[in-house]
Formats: sequence, structure tokens, C-alpha cells
Amino acid sequence: MAVLDELKEELAKACRIIGRLHLTREPNGHVSVRVPGSDLVLVKARGPDEAPLSYTTASDLAVIDMDGNLVEGRDGLARPAEVFIHTEVLRARPELNSVIHIHPPNIVAYTIANKPILPIVGAYNPAVLRMVDAGIPTYPRSILINSKERGGNLTSAMGTARICLMRAHGITSAGATVEEATLNVIHLNDLAELQFKADLLGGAVPISEDDKRDILDRLPADVRQPGDKPRVPSSEWRYYSEAYG
Repeated sequence: MAVLDELKEELAKACRIIGRLHLTREPNGHVSVRVPGSDLVLVKARGPDEAPLSYTTASDLAVIDMDGNLVEGRDGLARPAEVFIHTEVLRARPELNSVIHIHPPNIVAYTIANKPILPIVGAYNPAVLRMVDAGIPTYPRSILINSKERGGNLTSAMGTARICLMRAHGITSAGATVEEATLNVIHLNDLAELQFKADLLGGAVPISEDDKRDILDRLPADVRQPGDKPRVPSSEWRYYSEAYG
């Protein structure tokens, strides 16, 4: 019970950070995390009494099973229609524990224009350089992921990536922790905003291959497995927690 209570607080905090950074159209979007030792998932609920992400508390969350069925949740709340984004990614990726689906306007604009997000920064943000260098796949349809089949199709498009664009719709981000999944979104949104500004100034130009390798070859391996001990929260995460959580 104590572990579940901690997960609820962490998940609610991630929702507030996403909302207060204006990373999605309120109240659209949901964050989830596995419940350890079970086949259950904790997720931001939707429904007539749902809270905006910016004001999410532990009472605004629901527990679902891996088939997307509501197991626990207060009256006035329901599972998200796109719950299958969460269940199918988590089913296919045992190394991941948290999934986010939101609609960041900066990023959605690039999918509408069919324009790639480029590796335009190096030391400015090595984490996002690694993300872009690894390749960011796109799910090509602008539809609700409201069935197990569609969730499986999205998961296939995502492959082994930690983030997937969804054309004219939004993004799906995943991580070993709620922190990782949330920071993925923040980093990619920041990069999209920088690229948009650079294009207005005459054109965004990727960094050189030499500089890219100089940065990426110095980064520690980022391979985590099921059962690995959680990392200590990063200073970056502590900042967002204090400033926006």
C-alpha cells in the first residue's frame, strides 16, 4: 500500500508538471505507471469529474488491468479511451514502467508539416541529442488509439524507441520511471521549439557528425532491465518537481 501511495504521488506530480509547462491541451493527456508485483497499471483517469493535468491529485488516478479494464477509481472517473497506448506498450516492453500520451503543440506542428526534428544541439542537451540520433519513429495515422489492435500497431511503430510521434495527434513517451518518461517529453518539446526559432532565423542546421560523436561517445550506457534498482532522482527532475509539481 505504501508503494502504491508513493506511485500515486509521483504520477500526479508528473501530470501537474506536464500541465503547468503547457505541454498538452488541457485536460487531454494521461500518464501511467506499472504497479510493482502485479498486472495492474496506475493511470490518470478521464471522465465527467476528471481534473485538468495541472491540478491532478492522487484521487484523480485509476487502476486498470492489462486488458484496459477499470479495477479501481472513484465515482465520476473512467479509464482513458486510449488506455491501450499504455497497456500495449507496457505489455511489449518489460524494461519500461511508465507511459505518457499527450499533445504538445510544438511537436504536433512538425508531424503536420511532415518535417523531421533534427539533431541541432550537442552539449546544450546531450540527452535529447541521443534521443534524436537513435531515431524518433512516427505512427502515421491521426486516430484514437482506442482498441488493443490499434495499441499494438502503435507499439510496433514505436519499436525499441522511448518516444514516438503520432501524426497530427500527439506523442507517446515511455521510460523505466515516471521521471524518465516525463523528461523525454520536456526535452523533445524544447528541441522542437528551438528548431522552430532557428528556422525562423534562416534555417536550423544539424551539428556536425564529429561533434555528435564527441558528445554521444562520452555518455554512459542507458540500458536498464526489469528489476534494476531505481535511480536517485536527478537534479533536473528535482527542479521540475519544485518549480511545477
